[in-house]
Amino acid sequence: MSDDRTTPPGMGPAEERGGTAAGPEEPAEGTAPVDGNPSPDGRERLIRGLWPPRVNRNQLTVALLLFVLGLGLAIQVRSTSENSPLRGARQEDLVRILDELDSRTQRLEEEKRTLENQKSELENSSDQAEEARRQTEERARQLGVLAGTVAAEGPGIRMTVDDAAGTVEAHMLLDAIQELRAAGAEAIEVNGVRVVTSTHFTDSGGGIRVDGRKVASPYRFEVIGEPQDLEPALNIPGGVVQSLEKEQATVSITRSEKIVVDALRSAKRPDYAQSPSQ
Repeated sequence: MSDDRTTPPGMGPAEERGGTAAGPEEPAEGTAPVDGNPSPDGRERLIRGLWPPRVNRNQLTVALLLFVLGLGLAIQVRSTSENSPLRGARQEDLVRILDELDSRTQRLEEEKRTLENQKSELENSSDQAEEARRQTEERARQLGVLAGTVAAEGPGIRMTVDDAAGTVEAHMLLDAIQELRAAGAEAIEVNGVRVVTSTHFTDSGGGIRVDGRKVASPYRFEVIGEPQDLEPALNIPGGVVQSLEKEQATVSITRSEKIVVDALRSAKRPDYAQSPSQ
């Protein structure tokens, strides 16, 4: 006997038997679906875990200290930059400063080579005693010039500072001396007073005293050294000349192939210091 039952349209064999067809499974709550994207519940838990951040007291203290340190460094750098005498300097002034630094480096290199040559000559000389005596005499003459006990002449500059307003102070002239020494000056004389390592400048009513001797405007500097190094050192932006001109002083500088520094200082025997050989 044939089975006259027919399957309704849209119903498969399994449905015909009273079952249900297997469809796509719904992901369990709180689990990530197969495609790797977090479920809405998972994203909410992730956000709650990251925000708001959990910060303890030690971390806050370290962060505050780092902030204060960074702020202080920023203020210091900005203040230094604004107060720099080179701020706003012209290109030719900066080039001149670089040239002066190069000249100082070359002088040091030359001095190093001279000392190395002297050492080599002393070591290779057949008569080391005679070579040592010759170098000692030469060194004594050089030290005599530096100590002011021997007259000197050579190329250099003359600088005149005319202080009609009487506003130039002792420390300004001392700054000029220091700048000249740094630029390689070997002998300096100010208004007939030989300047040595122990020279001091003090203010005095109506003038300035150099080693206790009163000098008055105009202040005349006789300086022996390389003119191409000495003059630019005084004219750098924010340097000696600009500082004096701000005090309404008039400064003139001339180069010369022959400067005579003949003011002498008496040799003073030290009270305490002595050579180790004595």
